[in-house]
Amino acid sequence: MTDATLPTDPAADEAPDYDAMTRDIADVPAVEVITTVAVHLLSAAAVNLGLDKPDSEHKDLDEARKLITALAGLVTASATEISSFHAAPLRDGLKSLQLAFREASIVPDEPGQGPGEKFTGPVYA
Repeated sequence: MTDATLPTDPAADEAPDYDAMTRDIADVPAVEVITTVAVHLLSAAAVNLGLDKPDSEHKDLDEARKLITALAGLVTASATEISSFHAAPLRDGLKSLQLAFREASIVPDEPGQGPGEKFTGPVYA
């Protein structure tokens, strides 16, 4: 009688090398981590605003508000740490999202009450 079990891959049984993973992330400059997170927030907010394509089925203003507010907090808090070279385009993208949110809202927020405006101040066109 033969053994019907499949051979296992010896590499599948090994645990990940967490020490190597920790060293890898420690080598990434903080400015890269901050800008990467900001770009992810920016992209996710744009999709939730329906900016990815006309008649997007992903439009969700409540989710967009949360993402824009998180992005505003991150950009505002980190601007002095990442230099204006990196912060300026993030601020521009943030302002564009805030204006797009205002435009997409059926009932617009009062100036200074829109997403992220507690961090950036009122946003006008």
